[in-house]
Amino acid sequence: MKREDLLQEVAVEQAVGLMLAHDLTQILPGQFKGRLFRKGHVIREEDIPALLSIGKEHIYTMRLVDGILHEDEAARRMAEAVRSPQVELTEPHEGKITLKSAIHGLAVIDKARIDAMNALDGIVMSTIRSHTPVKPGQPLIGTRVVPLIIEEERIAEVERIASSSEEPVLQVKPFRPLRAGLITTGSEVFKGRIQDKFGPVVREKLAAFGSEIIEQRFAPDDSPVIVREIHRFLHEDKAELILLTGGMSVDPDDRTPGAIKAAGTDIVSYGTPMLPGSMLLMGYIEGVPIMGLPGCVMHDPFTSFDVLLPRICAGEIIERQDITELGYGGLLGC
Repeated sequence: MKREDLLQEVAVEQAVGLMLAHDLTQILPGQFKGRLFRKGHVIREEDIPALLSIGKEHIYTMRLVDGILHEDEAARRMAEAVRSPQVELTEPHEGKITLKSAIHGLAVIDKARIDAMNALDGIVMSTIRSHTPVKPGQPLIGTRVVPLIIEEERIAEVERIASSSEEPVLQVKPFRPLRAGLITTGSEVFKGRIQDKFGPVVREKLAAFGSEIIEQRFAPDDSPVIVREIHRFLHEDKAELILLTGGMSVDPDDRTPGAIKAAGTDIVSYGTPMLPGSMLLMGYIEGVPIMGLPGCVMHDPFTSFDVLLPRICAGEIIERQDITELGYGGLLGC
């Protein structure tokens, strides 16, 4: 039996006593957009003027058979297929279900599997970008199907794709409160010639994810001094993140990148293909993330630091491929 055979088109004036097969929306420009009648509503005589006012001269009634799903049930099964802990579902609305975050955390979404689902005819799996910081109640994914009814085997394929890996399609990773050490380099700041501008900015950015600067220390453009401060934070203070500001350019007096390497850091990347933030250094020293922050962090609202910081606070390990992928769509300024 064809899908179309299960839907019956009925003139509104002849629909009294029949049940709506789907939600009907009313739009009053500048005033209201929402559900006028819910799926399952039994049409009454007094409903006819309202239906005509939204341009509905005909409605669909429907009967379902085995192997065919209504749009609400299809959306529900799709949502359940990608649901994971820390995620909540809305009720169906106009055939759509929205998955929302239950916590403040980092949304991580498997783009390859989302693409595979959306390649199926009639499937809509619309997501935010992976690695986006989210608040409680923030939408993550919207699921629906294009037709009013759909073959169950299509939804079963969505479920198969979702379960094809041990990792969930969608995760919201909670942010961990990290104790961070901040080293500000530069003889001009160390000797008091200019005032440090990095500290307040970096503190605010970390606080947004529940982390804190345990201390800010100042160092001249002297590699052994910078190395010593890195090791102090690492071994004496047990810092869980080490940040260095200043001295990240290619000028001969800028010693920070060399000092980070000399301290024993495994460098993931010195430089990122993102603007602003191309001079950022990312590495790990004895398993602790360490970053050299470029000057743009002081004045640009969103840089490569803002991309990587929430991932680090959520416990992710940054690899070279993660840095490489910052280039596509990474021209935000400069």
